[in-house]
Amino acid sequence: MAHPARFRRLLLGAAALALTFVLAVGGGTAWLWTTADISTVGTTEFTRPLAIPPLADSTVDADGTRVFTLDMQSGTTEFEPGRPTDTWGFNGTYLGPTLRAANGERVRVQVRNTLPEASSVHWHGMHLPAKMDGGPHQMAEAGATWTPEWTVAQPASTLWYHPHPHGATEDHVRRGLAGMFWIDDDLAGALPLPHDYGVDDLPVIVQDLRMRGQQLDGTRAIMRDVGFLGDNTMVNGTIGPYQEVGDELVRLRLLNAATARTFTFAFDDARPFALIGTDGGLLERPATLDRVRLSPGERAEIVVRMRAGERTILRGERLDAGLDFWGNRFAGGDDTFDILELRAAETLRPSPDLPATLVAPSTPDGSDAVTERHFDLTFAKINDTEMAMDRIDATVTRGTTEKWVVRNSDGMPHNFHVHDVQFRVLDYAGAPPTPDLAGPKDTIFLAPGTTATLALRFDGPADPTTPYMYHCHLLWHEDRGMMGQFVVVEPGQEAATPPRHAH
Repeated sequence: MAHPARFRRLLLGAAALALTFVLAVGGGTAWLWTTADISTVGTTEFTRPLAIPPLADSTVDADGTRVFTLDMQSGTTEFEPGRPTDTWGFNGTYLGPTLRAANGERVRVQVRNTLPEASSVHWHGMHLPAKMDGGPHQMAEAGATWTPEWTVAQPASTLWYHPHPHGATEDHVRRGLAGMFWIDDDLAGALPLPHDYGVDDLPVIVQDLRMRGQQLDGTRAIMRDVGFLGDNTMVNGTIGPYQEVGDELVRLRLLNAATARTFTFAFDDARPFALIGTDGGLLERPATLDRVRLSPGERAEIVVRMRAGERTILRGERLDAGLDFWGNRFAGGDDTFDILELRAAETLRPSPDLPATLVAPSTPDGSDAVTERHFDLTFAKINDTEMAMDRIDATVTRGTTEKWVVRNSDGMPHNFHVHDVQFRVLDYAGAPPTPDLAGPKDTIFLAPGTTATLALRFDGPADPTTPYMYHCHLLWHEDRGMMGQFVVVEPGQEAATPPRHAH
């Protein structure tokens, strides 16, 4: 039998160990909590002129085809003076030029991959044949050239391009492979909107980053189940950017090109702005807002009014992601950023008032839908299934409209992107869509427990062998398998098995 004094010492020792464990866990939890939020508000020094991506050079063949060349290449970029960082880019060391073409125009893009590994170029938001889509079935090997060609067949819109290699999309985008693709048309061109590229019509490619030595750090921190979240932001590859403007109205074409972070864009003085366009083009009429939420891959066109001599800052405000206080903090919801400073000249050129109406809707209203499909989103799976390159998950008939009901059944944020088509949001969280969801969309944010009903029309062309993708555009989620495939077929036709690939 143990001696009473010895027994007491054992009890005291056990109690001390238990208390040490509790304090360690509590202290670790407190440390995780207090270090989880990030803010650059009030500390950002706007010392660098905003880089404006050049408009891509092109030639026009005898048959009228507009030809672009994009070289995927590696190099170094000095985001900060004297600090070269290893990066990838198109026709340069980071990001790429803005491609621009008109609705109805035939385009061809010569994509030359000079990277040390295979990659692809996906035309995000573009309606085009599946073989030209640039998804994981259209890989370009290191040293190879891929030359997609298609006829632009959609309204004026702000699209973008980025790699889409299965399992490595996050890494390739984070390194710098992204750029914008603007579509023009006569209807939009006739409207009195700001339209002078780089002057009163600005591309605004927003990313978050974290530096580690000469590398762009892509480490996913503990508890960050949404993916990589950086501790700073940049616009068009510029840290701490400012833009001098000389017009009363300035159009910002916002693109969230981050791999995981969702931004709530607003101005530091809470000034209102006009939302005129979403992912796939202009709205029916401008909507007055003071903030707009964009998850990775989403775009918004906004017009802000400036007063002579003033300055205003575009910010990333706290995010309402439908999470509890713990989940919201570790999903980046408590983070805030000063992103871009606009500096108005002492004298501004007058701008015409925005028109009361813009364009007629270009997406279906769902009244002629022939079927309804359901997509349940959980981490790394859609409908409880991980992505498989040799499996077709849905077969749709060319020329038909469908309703897709998408639900986030997970405890973390997701979004949902569909290749080839722009969709209309019929309802969101049981209510009519808000103005930021009322225009043509190809990507939509879904908070936990949220359901959205989408109307999509599939105009083809049909290709039973080559699939398009649908997936979560939080790229770590996509890479982990949160993606599916669909093919478009002629009436009565069946899907075929996609070809096998080495990737």
